[in-house]
Amino acid sequence: MWEMFRKISKLPDLRRRIIFTISLLVVFRFLANVPMPGVNVEELKTFFDNNQFFGLMNMFTGGAMKNFSLAMMGVGPYITSSIIFQLLTMVVPSLENLSKEGESGKQKINYYTRILTVPLAIVQSYAMIFMLKNQGLVINSQGFDLLTMIISLTAGTMFVMWLGELISENGIGNGISLIITIGIIAAIPSEIIQTIYGKDLTDISQLFNLIIFGILAIVITAVIVWFNYSERQIPITYARRAKGNSSYGAVDTFLPIRITMAGVIPIIFAMSIMIFPGVASKFFAQARSQTLVHIANWTENIFNNHTFYAIAYFLIVIIFTFFYTSVIFHPNEVAENLQKRGGFIPGLRPGKETQDFLSTVISRTTLIGALFLGIIAVLPYVIPTLTDVSTMALGGTGILIVVSVILDTLRQIKSQILMRNYDNY
Repeated sequence: MWEMFRKISKLPDLRRRIIFTISLLVVFRFLANVPMPGVNVEELKTFFDNNQFFGLMNMFTGGAMKNFSLAMMGVGPYITSSIIFQLLTMVVPSLENLSKEGESGKQKINYYTRILTVPLAIVQSYAMIFMLKNQGLVINSQGFDLLTMIISLTAGTMFVMWLGELISENGIGNGISLIITIGIIAAIPSEIIQTIYGKDLTDISQLFNLIIFGILAIVITAVIVWFNYSERQIPITYARRAKGNSSYGAVDTFLPIRITMAGVIPIIFAMSIMIFPGVASKFFAQARSQTLVHIANWTENIFNNHTFYAIAYFLIVIIFTFFYTSVIFHPNEVAENLQKRGGFIPGLRPGKETQDFLSTVISRTTLIGALFLGIIAVLPYVIPTLTDVSTMALGGTGILIVVSVILDTLRQIKSQILMRNYDNY
């Protein structure tokens, strides 16, 4: 680690990128702590502290939602917009063709994603304000005050999205992922303090539960790191090639198939799906139609059942893991590219046989990764029953996101160092 810092200090361009990234993350943290008027902040914090579901939502905004700040919605609307366009590329031929046009097509889809983020931010801001109003937490939510809140929250979302894209372009790492990660990390100290102060450390049983919780956190982190580095290496051989008067011998390499190829995207997808019914039920709880009120109350009761919620969450994560893996990895294209480049898997014929083999491998590795992600997703609902610690909303999902993003950022830093050292030779 110290060797990496030493190398970074000798590379001005990389050092500027890292300082630029840290500076924009500081700006985001400042924005997340700028409260908006018209809300009882103390009662709002109590509401989020006593509600595990909304506490989990608050965690992903780094406390911005609990503070009712300008960055209250975080990058949630942008993530929702990205999910919508990823799904649309599967069913809309024009978008599918656009996604295959390389960098120019990708930029157009990103442009459409940003455009869709604006109405989504407006709708989600209004829904959140309306829900908090029904809880008696928003004081002024009529006319001009309501319009000001919606515009401010929408502008905050677009500004945070812009910060994330600036980091991705001019900094280091994925900007949106880093913003989510820094929000999660920022919430950890207050949760640890709240957990410790909420326990009587002179009580042996409570002290033992805290120790068990700490051990579980370390073990879960180690398992997540191991899964992030786990991969199935498929041997690939490139046949002897002739170029001019020179002949190049066969090259043996491998095709890495990561166990968690989908990363944390399935969990974020599933969380977006699971959040919607809860928010919608709060929204329609005060409707004039008694039928809507009954449906809203029934939905809220169902999703307040931790057993139902955990099972549904687990299954949706598994489904989205298989779906997203099928989006980003196409065995037929990989087999075709190998055949075009003169590569083959030893013992298998190029073409259909190679494609079938890759499909079988990816199905098995995806099943392992999906079960792992599903278990990680439901840990916040399992750990409290084992340790009697319910004030830590971090859970496996937060740890997975933090660990994955940190490891990915470190990989990018190492690749930047390697590239610049290579250029010096």
